[in-house]
Amino acid sequence: MTDDAYLVLLPGPAAGLGVPPSAVGDLACMETPAVHGWLQAQGVTAASPDLRLVPPEETAAVPQDAERLPVPLGEEELSRLRHHIAPPDIARLEEELLAYRSSTGGRDALLTRALASGLPAHRIAELTGEDLAVIKAVTR
Repeated sequence: MTDDAYLVLLPGPAAGLGVPPSAVGDLACMETPAVHGWLQAQGVTAASPDLRLVPPEETAAVPQDAERLPVPLGEEELSRLRHHIAPPDIARLEEELLAYRSSTGGRDALLTRALASGLPAHRIAELTGEDLAVIKAVTR
């Protein structure tokens, strides 16, 4: 396995691997001279139906004779790619987890503000479902 994702040309039945790069949204690598040159050398455009973006964990499944180019992806880009290749039920669960992460990202700040406002710790525990000890530990 490699740490890079790959742009690959996969005509026919192998095209089920990865996703079209456009499905992932804007990717910095698609604007690089290396990618532009590789696409031109292959005689395809970024919109080609045979062009696929494959995450690092799936590169072993790319046929040996497939034309490929390693492309580095940022963390957020790689996360979007993995989300698009996930089965629909897993993708929905990933969306819920991302929503959870964003809602808990400011948890400590919110708990501190609530305590500073004079709201009793036990009431904050009731409202948030957090353990009372966790709430009290935020101000320590």
